[in-house]
Amino acid sequence: MAGVLSAMPVLLSGAAALIFGYLCGSIPFGLVLTRFAGTQDIRTVGSGNIGATNVLRTGRKGLAAATLLGDALKGTAAVLVTRYFWGAEPAMIAGLGAFVGHVFPVWLGFKGGKGVATYIGVLLGLAWPIALAFCLVWLAAAALTRYSSLAALVASAAAPVLLWITGARREALLFALLTALLWIMHRGNIVRLRQGTESRIGQSV
Repeated sequence: MAGVLSAMPVLLSGAAALIFGYLCGSIPFGLVLTRFAGTQDIRTVGSGNIGATNVLRTGRKGLAAATLLGDALKGTAAVLVTRYFWGAEPAMIAGLGAFVGHVFPVWLGFKGGKGVATYIGVLLGLAWPIALAFCLVWLAAAALTRYSSLAALVASAAAPVLLWITGARREALLFALLTALLWIMHRGNIVRLRQGTESRIGQSV
């Protein structure tokens, strides 16, 4: 009984971190910003995704940049706020919650974005040098292939490896899970990449 009682604060902080992270991550910035700007429902544009790449297809570069920033910083905020109140391990749980909240937001029938910006935001909060490395890998892959989706897949595959090499073993395991989820969310892109029908950067859908 004593062991159960002593574990309760840990379980409660973990649950609170997961819920807080999920609520942060589930804020649909792409939908909110495009609605405030008076554009059509972003879910009826292009791929129907609520992320920055699809917002860019409206032709509103400023809105796309704001969406990217919002989707990233909600992951960072979830991690940093949770770390301040509950510590490092709950912060990682909050990061997981933020990513899941973005991909499966309850407010939109669990149909959200693909998670790249929030992935970067969580990574920024937990290990900013690796977040910088992610961005550099993404830029290099995007420049070489002109595929945004492929660049995200390559960079996300590199992130847990870099975390492991630098000794951040727990973070590496978390991002191995997030990378797997991100790849699942990109399964349609992977099919199109294999078929040669994926849209390139700057190409309309």
